[in-house]
Amino acid sequence: MAELHTGPVEMGAPMDYAEHEKTYVFFLNAAKYVTMFCVTLMIAMAAAFFTSAGFFSGLVLLIVLNVLGFIALR
Repeated sequence: MAELHTGPVEMGAPMDYAEHEKTYVFFLNAAKYVTMFCVTLMIAMAAAFFTSAGFFSGLVLLIVLNVLGFIALR
């Protein structure tokens, strides 16, 4: 049925914890900025389609909100 295994659990190469940490920080930053972009896109689309602001005003709003968001999240 089951075999008796003795010895260390980790049998492969040693873990590269610095690389794991870099990947984790990259993932968190990417998720943060993608979420910020999606929120600003929804706000700009709402302004462009549901008000009398128009497409170009919504585009300007998208650019301004993204710049402010990138500055705020740095």
